[in-house]
Amino acid sequence: MTRLMFRDDAYLREAPARVLYLTDEGGIVLDRTVFYATGGGQPGDSGWLEWPGGRMEIATAIKGSGSDIILVPAEPVPLPAVDADVIQHLHWDRRYRHMRVHTALHLLSVVIPLPVTGGQISAEKGRLDFDMAEPPADLAALEARLNALVDADLPVTEDWITDAELAANPGLVKTMSVMPPMGQGRVRLVRIGYGASQIDLQPCGGTHVARTGEIGRVSFGKIEKKGKQNRRVAIHLAE
Repeated sequence: MTRLMFRDDAYLREAPARVLYLTDEGGIVLDRTVFYATGGGQPGDSGWLEWPGGRMEIATAIKGSGSDIILVPAEPVPLPAVDADVIQHLHWDRRYRHMRVHTALHLLSVVIPLPVTGGQISAEKGRLDFDMAEPPADLAALEARLNALVDADLPVTEDWITDAELAANPGLVKTMSVMPPMGQGRVRLVRIGYGASQIDLQPCGGTHVARTGEIGRVSFGKIEKKGKQNRRVAIHLAE
């Protein structure tokens, strides 16, 4: 099993690890990893591995069996041996922008409190699809409210609940098309704000910034109609 180090600290940029096994397709599975695997609309991390006498670029990370994460080489080069000790490095600027966009999308779901039917994250922008019959009447007001939540510099923390507790509180789930992963006995919740200042609490397995102020200025892109009841709302990081 791969220990998901980014769950303990999303700000880890590098860490030692040991090669557990190699896949038939040439992927590398480590005993612990800082690489987030593609999922929940967030791309897998890229970076590189190095070990005595070797180095390789990692194009992305994908989910394997159980909690295993498979690192996908960017090009065919000699792989580290099983049981080899390696140092893993993230392309940090890219990951950090994913964290900023992902957290901004949580805020977007607050200023547009409608069921979410899909989403996608990149290093420059993100989008959510909403069950929305008509477009927002005042996009400028929504953008101002979104940036006010950013400027409030609210803490972003996590908590855990059991599968049974989530089943008893279905309102925590904002996404209509994707249910949070269950079956492990507990589910991770991401909270924005705390106590009287709490504005959001929902299941999420992605990586986020520690405070909303780290997101920076956000602007709205175009709103597209995607089906009879669906509207796609895009947001962009200013820098």
